[in-house]
Amino acid sequence: MAESRGAKRAVVIGGGLVGAACAEMLSRRGCRVTVVESGVVGGGATAAGMGHLVVMDDSPAQLALTSRSLELWETLAPQLPARAEYRRCGTVWVAQDDEELSGVLPKRAAYHAAGREAELLGAAELARLEPDLRPGLAGGLRVPGDSVVYAPVVARFLLERAGAEVVHGRAVALVPGGVQLADGRVLRADLTVVAAGIQATELLPELPLRPRRGQLVITERTGSLPGARVNHQLVELGYLKSAHGSDEDSVAFNVQPRATGQLLIGSSRQFSSSHSGAEIDWPLLRRMLDRAVEYLPGLRHSAALRVWTGLRAASPDHLPIIGAHPERAGVYLAAGHEGLGITTALGTAEILAAELGGAPSPLSAHDFGARRAGLRQAAHA
Repeated sequence: MAESRGAKRAVVIGGGLVGAACAEMLSRRGCRVTVVESGVVGGGATAAGMGHLVVMDDSPAQLALTSRSLELWETLAPQLPARAEYRRCGTVWVAQDDEELSGVLPKRAAYHAAGREAELLGAAELARLEPDLRPGLAGGLRVPGDSVVYAPVVARFLLERAGAEVVHGRAVALVPGGVQLADGRVLRADLTVVAAGIQATELLPELPLRPRRGQLVITERTGSLPGARVNHQLVELGYLKSAHGSDEDSVAFNVQPRATGQLLIGSSRQFSSSHSGAEIDWPLLRRMLDRAVEYLPGLRHSAALRVWTGLRAASPDHLPIIGAHPERAGVYLAAGHEGLGITTALGTAEILAAELGGAPSPLSAHDFGARRAGLRQAAHA
């Protein structure tokens, strides 16, 4: 885009998908955008996630954010490069028994109220759609509009489209009118967006975020393996309790078909005392894989090609913190997305745009702001 001499200077801290979406939005609003990234663009939590674009309904605000975000993804999808591997494969929430199956009725109603298609599956229909799942499952809920995407490519695409300057370095402090880097440089900014995942707490210790670690496995190509073919993203209904339940370590069945013919296997949740996120918990990984085999027995014949782990920044109410910092002029927050950062990146940017005076967003009816999260000014800030 052409820059005017009077364009505002914006610095976005974090080159993951949330930061890239915010940078692209700011560029469209006429800002000169600089993105600070300490690692690889599209790395961190973006590269560590499954890339599942999914409607979730844990709360009215979450349902609104995820469903609106999927609408924005559907608009963006035709513009994405092929290597982004965007695919509308749909999600099937799998019910083990009749009790779980009856529990999907309110979920289906919530999806319909949000304008998203969802259909109840009986045991026979589930077996027809996903014949390699184990026998005896009660059915499920199919949400055909959910999709998958390779998010690191999208992050790079959005930054290129924004014409953003990418500065490789580590932001160590927010200073009046800018951002200080570890090498002593200060990047001047009229506004700063902190979209650095769990690393945001290093700049803003008052953020009520905790690191939550997840582990993933990708298999060899499974097309010729007996009993290991998958057509939808498959998630057990118990995932909801696993993802947002207690502080205890948890696992759930969550398998995604990739365009390469491989399977991506999750999921685990574990609060971590470390911000590095590099350590693999092998016993928890074994539990996760055992859970996957319970639902998809043919997985026991496949080989794992790679195992990795990453950190998600979790807020107390499992909603992201989006908007102006209440006590730091010119500082805006886009953090705390936990496992939904890829899904909600575009919705996050829309919320910020509306707050900055852009077009109204239907999401403005919900409170994603910092005051909701109980921010307090750190004593030394």
